[in-house]
Amino acid sequence: MSESAAIRDAYWRGVRHGLPFLLVIVPFGLLFGVAATKAGLDLAQVMGFSIMVIAGAAQFTALQLMGDHAPVVLVLAASLAVNLRMAMYSAALTPHLGKAKTWQKALVAYFMVDQAYALAANEYESHREMSRAAKLAYYAGVCTPVCPNWYVATLVGALVGAQIPPEFALDFAVPITFLAMIGPALRTLAHVAAALVSVVGALALSFLPSGVGLMIAALAAMVTGAQVELWVARRKAVQG
Repeated sequence: MSESAAIRDAYWRGVRHGLPFLLVIVPFGLLFGVAATKAGLDLAQVMGFSIMVIAGAAQFTALQLMGDHAPVVLVLAASLAVNLRMAMYSAALTPHLGKAKTWQKALVAYFMVDQAYALAANEYESHREMSRAAKLAYYAGVCTPVCPNWYVATLVGALVGAQIPPEFALDFAVPITFLAMIGPALRTLAHVAAALVSVVGALALSFLPSGVGLMIAALAAMVTGAQVELWVARRKAVQG
């Protein structure tokens, strides 16, 4: 297969892999549009929020704190804390995309959402032979159905949100999204151990404000995963 054909194939494979996430992206975006409008933001502010930030969890965090009339510094700090996972995502993708052109890395960074990272990380590990151009094409393919529809869903939610019956329970989209991303990634003992520690830690530290508990749980999970990986490697070395 030629390089151009491989790039096209990677792009359309990314589109196909990203399409199922519309089942959660659309209600998630609708929910934000509804919530932001009810919080008093006008249409331009709602859309500016989604287009500039494009991070659902951070947007909801900021919206809640703004509704509580929290200081701007606290709103920014809390949103940053929730979104610090993007720094971990970026570090994980650096071996694959770190040598891309600056404008390409800027686009990857802007469109860095949970779905794009989860699918890209899995694809890159499963297909190590992919060229950097094909990896970028796959990433773009994943983002094609996900990100524009986030904007559209936000717009629809802001325009007609008041007419959406509460029985639709749009907030189901948030946990379902993360379950769909994390489930397939639990392939090793280290992955399972890290997931368990993160769940237990997040629940135990839920009393902490502004997402601090989530960050502590995430750090504990990373340490646990790394230690389990080392333990498994040492055990294999002894057995070998």
